[in-house]
This record gives sequence, C-alpha cells and structure tokens, in this order.
Amino acid sequence: MGVGISWDNLAGNVAKNDCIGIVSGVCTGYRYPDFVETLKGRPIKAANLHHRESLIRIVQRAKEIAGGNGAVGVNILYCISEYGRVVKDAVDAGADLIITGAGIPLKLPEYVGDAEVALVPIVSSARVLKIICKSWMHRYNRLPDAVVMEGPKSGGHQGYTFEQCRDPKYTLEKVLPEVLEEAGRWGEIPVIAAGGIWDRADIEKFLRMGTAGVQMATRFIGTYECDASPEFKQVLLNAEKEDIALMKSPVGYPARGVISHLQRSIEKGCAPKIECISNCIIPCNHGEKSRKVGYCIADRLSDAVRGNRETGLFFSGSNGWRIQELVHVKDLIEELTAEVPRPAKAVTP
Repeated sequence: MGVGISWDNLAGNVAKNDCIGIVSGVCTGYRYPDFVETLKGRPIKAANLHHRESLIRIVQRAKEIAGGNGAVGVNILYCISEYGRVVKDAVDAGADLIITGAGIPLKLPEYVGDAEVALVPIVSSARVLKIICKSWMHRYNRLPDAVVMEGPKSGGHQGYTFEQCRDPKYTLEKVLPEVLEEAGRWGEIPVIAAGGIWDRADIEKFLRMGTAGVQMATRFIGTYECDASPEFKQVLLNAEKEDIALMKSPVGYPARGVISHLQRSIEKGCAPKIECISNCIIPCNHGEKSRKVGYCIADRLSDAVRGNRETGLFFSGSNGWRIQELVHVKDLIEELTAEVPRPAKAVTP
C-alpha cells in the first residue's frame, strides 16, 4: 500500500488482529519531516525521501501496536532510487518479510544476506515467477518464501500494458492457474492472490483455486486506522465506479486511481511544476518521465496522503468506489475471516 496509506498504525493494527500488516517502505521521509532535510517542504534526494530512520521507527512502532501478534512486513518498490539500501534498512528495522513489485527483483536476496526475513516478490505471470526462481537459485541458492500474484484490478501500478489490463485473458482468475502450476514446479511455493479482492466470497473463491491466502489493500483504506488523511478517505467515499481509471505514470507502468482535480489540471496544462527535488524512482530519470506524463509521482502521492485534493494523486483499486463508510480494522478482519456457522445435520433415528 503506497505512500503513507499503510504505515505504523494500519500495519500494526492489521498484525494485532493476527494477519500480516504491510508497511509502505517508500517516501517514509514524509512520516517524520522534522528529521529529514527538505526544500519547499519536499525531502531532498532519495536518502531523505526513502528515509532510513523513519522506516525503522515506523516498523518498530507497528510491532509495538501488534503486541507480538501476526507479522509486520515492508513493501518496497523495486524501481525506487537506493532500493538495495532501503531493503537493508527494512531488515535492520526487524521486518518479518519484504514484498517487492514494480520490477523484477533479481538482486533482492543479495541485499538481505543471511538475515531471517521472508522474501515475497510480486508477479504478474508464470513467466516472471520462473525468471525469479531460476535467477535466485542460480545466484543465491534460494527461492521465494511466497509469491504475490497480482491481477490488473489492483490499485497503483500494474504489471500489464493498458491493453492487457482491459483484456479478459489477463484477469486474475485466468492468469492464476499458470502461476500456481509454476510455483508447484519449484516445491510448492505459497501463492497469494491479489488485485480486486473485496469480500469473504472473493477470499473463499481464490482459496478454492489453490492459493495460500490473499492480499487486500484498497478495502483497508476505508478503516479508521488507515494512516492516510481524512481527506484521502473522503475522496474514496465520494468516488463513483466511473471515477476510478487507469492513468500514465512516470514509473513506466499503467496505474489505477481516482480521476481527480490533478488529472483535469494536467489536461489544461496548469498542473504543479515538476522540480524533481527528491529523485524518487530510477525510471523517471530525474524528472524526464514526469514531464512526459505531467506530474511528479512522489510529490503528488504525498500531497494526497496529506489531504490536498487540489494536487494529490489518489491511487485505488478498481473496487475503491465500494467503500461506503469507515470501519475499524478489527471489525473488518472479523467480517472477512470469522467462521461461518454450519447448519446442523439432520439426525435420523
């Protein structure tokens, strides 16, 4: 879950309720701005944007909230500047697992070394999983501890082209069986389904298909414990189905979010100036890709988390419009996981 949506409070409370809470490991300099060097309110360079001490504080605080329950992991985009260093920071912070998407993390085991932390890459196909397994076994004699198979209904960046995101052949249900088969070839690597999963029926469907679990993100924006601002949550509460769409991103992948004032200002040519103070991601090449798509992703995502509806970029999965009210994490997890009473069997005398 991207910039500031899932930090210590949400991740900690999810873990507290015996699930796996995931901390977003990017742009952590915005969590404790008094401890980073800034210019015009933006962290200067990657060292301050993806800030080591802030990430360590966030993870440790999440673990305090969890109180020894569940697990706390860190999601780190592979394409960020200083990726390897941030992975090491997450290990030092005590993360139980590291999830990585937005690229193929072929060097992830190298940055982790012999630390006891689970490695969970995000994939969009069996082909990508095979590439990762072959490379990791050859170079590090290691396989993923689990893998997230993310379909094209997720929020934020997609592992597909715009055309594939709209093609029925690339739905999670269609791609998942091939990934499960590939995972089985490497010794039954647990596969976690993600992307558009909303309710108990979705969870049960993918468990029946053979997954070990599911990853849910967008629905947890609609919780009181979510770290995003009240304004961010209100954007989702106000959104209609047609307001959530794919858009271009400096990362180089299609991204999904709420069409808001930012997109309209880009079309009119009056979007905020792109300055690249933070150097957040490698593909952007110091603002080159940002100028092509019309916005700086780090600046706009951080504005959204801080509640600026005029300049914020509000990522959401395809089901974000279904959030109708805020609930507590505990209640949501109970709704999703509680045992369903079975009807009593008839007793024949």
